[in-house]
Amino acid sequence: MTETATHTPAPPRRPLRQLLAASVGDAVEWYDWYAYTFLATHIARQVFPAGAGNSLVPLLSVFAVFAVGFFMRPVGGLLMGAIADRRGRRTALTVTILLMGGSSLLVGLTPAYAAVGVLSPVVLVTARLLQGLSVGGEFAASTTFLVESAGPGRRGLFSSFQYVSTSVGQLAASGLAALLVTALPEDAMNTWGWRVPFLLGAVLSLAGFWIRRGAEETLAAHPAEAPRPGLFDALRYHPRASLLIGGITAGGTLAYYTWTSYLPTYAEVETGMAKGDALLAGTLALAFFALLQPIGGLLSDRFGRRPSLLFFGLGFAVLVVPLLRALDGSFLSLLLVQCAGMVLLTGFTSISAAVNAEVFPARVRAAGIGFPYSLTVALFGGTAPYIGTLLQELGAPGLFSWYVAVLCLCSSAVYLRLPESAHKPLPR
Repeated sequence: MTETATHTPAPPRRPLRQLLAASVGDAVEWYDWYAYTFLATHIARQVFPAGAGNSLVPLLSVFAVFAVGFFMRPVGGLLMGAIADRRGRRTALTVTILLMGGSSLLVGLTPAYAAVGVLSPVVLVTARLLQGLSVGGEFAASTTFLVESAGPGRRGLFSSFQYVSTSVGQLAASGLAALLVTALPEDAMNTWGWRVPFLLGAVLSLAGFWIRRGAEETLAAHPAEAPRPGLFDALRYHPRASLLIGGITAGGTLAYYTWTSYLPTYAEVETGMAKGDALLAGTLALAFFALLQPIGGLLSDRFGRRPSLLFFGLGFAVLVVPLLRALDGSFLSLLLVQCAGMVLLTGFTSISAAVNAEVFPARVRAAGIGFPYSLTVALFGGTAPYIGTLLQELGAPGLFSWYVAVLCLCSSAVYLRLPESAHKPLPR
């Protein structure tokens, strides 16, 4: 019987080059993605007309476009994952970074509403759709590429660099946005200053493309007689694994977006904390979080994936309510609460890529991970700020912490039954 491409080749000869190729691209992707969030108010003034007597209309429109991009991520995970499984991981990674570079350039060149009317938001929506496709595809391709590039006993370590690069991209976007807001007058920022990060992102994407072109392919070549995987083969032939990815991810993505994106806003609204102090605490906690990731990955390579996941899931289920109640409006309380949560969260984020890759065989690994993971992120991670805000509007903000606790407990039940895979070869 002829062997088909259901296995991965031997680890590449230059694993550090592989790590750099994945990490630089990830950082650029997430820099572009988060820049939109940090500059939303300036984009709103240029692209959307103000509603009659309501200055929030443009800003709400910008965040609606942000949500559209978020829900394009599962489509990107499926399509780019299929490309990674059919044409190779490196091919998919070069496509995603060029797609992100092009969409970032499109955002930066979006004409003002005053100049072209309704064409302005149409261009922005188009760019955001492309960004959503790119980010969804990036996770699918880079997850498989990182883990397949790792040497024996190093899959957890390599996996951890996915969230290192994500954090670096987020920090770079927030830092540049803060620098521009500080250095430029309000009028200049509203007219052209907000475009600078996106134009820079397009240039950085070309640098990432060049680095990725020199990487080694990690997918074994398909024999001529072997059928290439179909778009929905992972869902069709591995439905249990697809559901497993959702169960693994649900609690982790909710905790991640709560702690890295929503917590400063929660502290402002719930305790009256100053916005500047909240953002500074969030930035310091995010830098601390990035430093923790390789440690979490190394520990999982030594002691296993399941202990790390249970450390996160049960830790959050038990501690999220008292942690959020500990916020008292001071800078120190928010910083300590965020850092404590980041330690727990590392049990999930540092090995998320490795755990996902260890669920699916190589033939459908990228698409198998990409679609259920991105769909779960959109449903639970992307909605975290909205649900938290809604519960505050309904006069029950304390319920949000219980929502996080329950979902983390549900994921912990999945972790408890998850077969240990740290010291086994990747599925063939």
